[in-house]
Amino acid sequence: MPLTTIAIIAVSILGLQAAAYAALDRVVDDLMLLIGVIVELVLLVLIVVTAIVQGQVSGAGEGATMLAYALTLPIIPPIVVFIALKEKTRWAMGVIVAGAFTVGVMAYRILQIWQTSGPA
Repeated sequence: MPLTTIAIIAVSILGLQAAAYAALDRVVDDLMLLIGVIVELVLLVLIVVTAIVQGQVSGAGEGATMLAYALTLPIIPPIVVFIALKEKTRWAMGVIVAGAFTVGVMAYRILQIWQTSGPA
């Protein structure tokens, strides 16, 4: 699914930006929030697409697992950005990096399920 690849790229940009901000000892700014909103929108669209195609996935429970991952993904970015807004230290950027890594791994898992189980 190309949308999953887009989600991985978007969240990678967010994670790399947060890592750069941590190195520069910067806090969350408007650009980071904008990238976070873009990531969130992509993840919300991913839910819809995954809900549509999950019935086409073969394998016991693989479609449900894929949908569960997709439903969980949009929860993570708002939480880590909220923590970063409240923390105001270099470690806040570490939280965003960890959250971006988590979302990236879960999105990659959705891509794996789709590629290995594929359309039935």
